[in-house]
Parts: sequence; C-alpha cells; structure tokens
Amino acid sequence: MMKIDRHDNIPIWKQLLDQMLDNITSGKWRAGYQLPPTRELAQQLEVARSTVQAVYEELFSRGYTVTSRRGGTRVSDWNQPIVSKEERSAHRLTPPPIPVLEEATNRLYEWSGGHKKNAAAIDFSPHEPYVDHLFLKKWRQSFLHASDNADLSSWTHGDSLGYKPLRNQIQNYLSVNRGIHVDIDQILLTSGTQQSIDLISQSLLLEGDTVAVEDPGFPPAWLTMMYRNMNVMPVPVDQEGIIAYNVPKQSKLIFVTPSHQAATGAIMSIKRRRQLFELAIRNQSWIIEDDYDSEFRYSGEPLPTLFSQEPECTLYLMSFSKLIAPGIRISAIIGPVEAIAQLARVRTLTARHLPIMEQLTLSHFIEHGHFMRHMRRIRNIYRRRHEAMIKAIASSKLGEVFSVKGVETGLHMLLEADGDFNEKEMTNKALKNGVRVYPLSTYCLNSRRKGWVLGYSKVDEETITQGISRLSETI
Repeated sequence: MMKIDRHDNIPIWKQLLDQMLDNITSGKWRAGYQLPPTRELAQQLEVARSTVQAVYEELFSRGYTVTSRRGGTRVSDWNQPIVSKEERSAHRLTPPPIPVLEEATNRLYEWSGGHKKNAAAIDFSPHEPYVDHLFLKKWRQSFLHASDNADLSSWTHGDSLGYKPLRNQIQNYLSVNRGIHVDIDQILLTSGTQQSIDLISQSLLLEGDTVAVEDPGFPPAWLTMMYRNMNVMPVPVDQEGIIAYNVPKQSKLIFVTPSHQAATGAIMSIKRRRQLFELAIRNQSWIIEDDYDSEFRYSGEPLPTLFSQEPECTLYLMSFSKLIAPGIRISAIIGPVEAIAQLARVRTLTARHLPIMEQLTLSHFIEHGHFMRHMRRIRNIYRRRHEAMIKAIASSKLGEVFSVKGVETGLHMLLEADGDFNEKEMTNKALKNGVRVYPLSTYCLNSRRKGWVLGYSKVDEETITQGISRLSETI
C-alpha cells in the first residue's frame, strides 16, 4: 500500500511516482501487474485524480507501463534481457588503439613535467608565468563587471572569429606594442596555442603534407601536427635560429619561434629571417610565428615580428596563457583575411565559437588598463629574477659544465652541455637534491643536444640562488 506524507517537502506526485518506480524496478510489481484505476487510487490516497493521472502518464512515457481500454494500466515487460551476460562480456566496447595518440600524449606529458609525482622544493618550470593575488583581485573585478553588464545578446551563438570587442582590444594592443596593423577580420580567437596549431592544420593543410619544425623546438606544435597525420620534418637550430636552408622544399608550413626560440632561447637573426621569407615565398609555404616570450626582453625594445615584415604568408600566434595565466585559455591567430576566413569556417563546423564569459572578462581586463599594469609589474619581477639567475649561475661552478644560452629575452634560459653529459642521471640527481629541472632532450625530435631548460618565472630571487647552488653541488 502506497503512502503519502503531507508534511514532506517532496511533492505528492513525486512521492507517488518514486514508490511506484520502486515497486516496478524491485520486481514487486512484475510484468502484467495491473495498477488500480486512477479514480480508485485517488480516493484511497485522498489526492486529486489529476495527480494520479500525471504519475501514470510519466510511467507510460518512460516505458514502464502499457495501457488499453479493456486492460487498464499494466506493468510492461520492460526488463526483458535483450543481450545475455555472456554476449555483453564478449562485445565490451573499448576505444580503438591509436599509437600516434599514445606516443604524443606520453611525450607531451614528459615535456610539460606532468610526471611531477615527487614534489620538488625548487621547480625551475619554463612553462608557466608568475601569478599572484593582485592579479586574481583584478581579474575577479573584471569577471564580476562582465557578469553584471553582459546583455542578452552575449549569450546567443557567438561569432566564430571571437568576441568582437575583445578582438578590437587585441587589434589596438598589437598595433601599439608589436607593430602589427591589421583589420578586425584578420584576428581569430582560440583557446590556446595548441588549438591554434590544430585549427591551422585542419584548415590550411591536407593530410600527409610536409611541415617543418625547429629541432629542438616546441613539442606541442609538432605533436599536434603528427596527430593530424602531417609529415613532420625536424630542422636544426643554431645560435641564429632555424637553419632555413635545411627546410625541405616541399614544406607547406614552417613553424618557428623567432623572438625567443623554444628551448635554446636563440633570437632569429635578420639574415635568417630573410632566408626564411625567400624560402616561404618561392615554395608557397605558410610560416607560423609563435611569438611567445617576445614581451619580456631585458635590453631594448621587443624585436619586430615576422608578420609585420611578410604578412601575406605568415600566421602570427599570441597567447594570454603565457602573458597572464594558463587558466585563461585565450589565444589569437592573426593572418591574411582569406586564411582567417577559412579558419573561421572550420571553427563554425567543429566548435561554433569560444565560451563567452572568459572573453567578456578579458575584454574588460584589457580595456580598463589592468592588463598593461599587470604587464609592467611582472616585467619588473621577471627582470629581477633574470638578474638573480645570471648572477647565481656566474658565481657557481655550472659554467664548467654548461654553456649558458638564450638570456636576452623570455622566461627561461638554456644550460647546454656536451654530448657526453648524462642528462637523465643528472636530472634525477637534481630532483633528489630538491630541484626540478627540465631536460633539453624532451624538446628534441632528431637532435641529440643535451642540457637543462631552466625557467625562473615561478621562483623568487632567494629561491633561485638556493636552487642554482644545489644544482652546482649536484654537478
């Protein structure tokens, strides 16, 4: 007998439905069991007949009952086994093996330090910027303002290029700070550099196309393109950047980090830039310019971008993940109108548009000056840490083993060793001594260069001194 508790906060119809479902699913009411007529049950429970009718309709809509004029409402044969237990076991669904995915994610995991099972007292991570509570306070202000002032139109399907007011802010920033003058329809927003590269691979390349990448270089770039079945060709890097004459002529795309080469920190020379342009124009190749770290140069102004010199064949990537915080997940691709339009069409097909809240917040954050004040503040912090790093290394014995490279710009520098340096063993020894360093080998495809990539954005001056001292002891 079903009961109704009129003092319960659960609505009467829900109490009734839950009890009936329990009777059916527990087997108390088996297939064929006839439920009492709605009028009769309503009288028994002293509830409105419409309440009982609503419950019966819900049971029918879920498939637990069947109805007929003569037979009334009966429990259906809802629990009849369609597949035996043996068949279920034999036909268990599992994802197909994708070797390239497994290999790529493992390499990315190793490169990024995702294997940090053993906590280190000092972590020279080159992958993350400095973030503090002052940033969090200002970001929260922008978030609350964006939440309070967003109109209804913001919550409809958005522009596949990205939120227009934010693109306007980026357009102005690029013009003033990077010498890049573009129209608004030459800017497309993404959720990070990796998505930018993936979107370019889908939109401007065909499966099997040859792409040239720096070696050592930026693993997420070539791992993403490998996953998209591109023919990835590593090109050596020296003190002037990528060796342009080694780029295969059949390359449809060349990925470079000219302002502060990923891993080695080399700045691409003017001569090498001209060689790269000549190669790209003659072979009709795209150049992807990842301009990360360009904002953090410790002597002189930021270097000119490749895009400002050859805008017709260059796709410029910028990311707020490195400028502000990785959790923001907003980046931009800047390029020729036709290329950006093609990227937007693919975006429309595969992802429609980016989430709006982060775009609204970042737009307010830039418009009200928080971004530029944040940049000025962290530049000073990075400059002090950069000086502390140089001084600590110079006063240690690390110079007897390593050559220090890539110190002019960016948030990391390279300690490069000779070929007989036991990179793996020494990295593990450093970790046992409480210091996490990042092996150069994880940045390499074919290259056999060895050493450590040390970042200093997440460690203060005192910690830098202690960390370098420990590394010197380890060596």
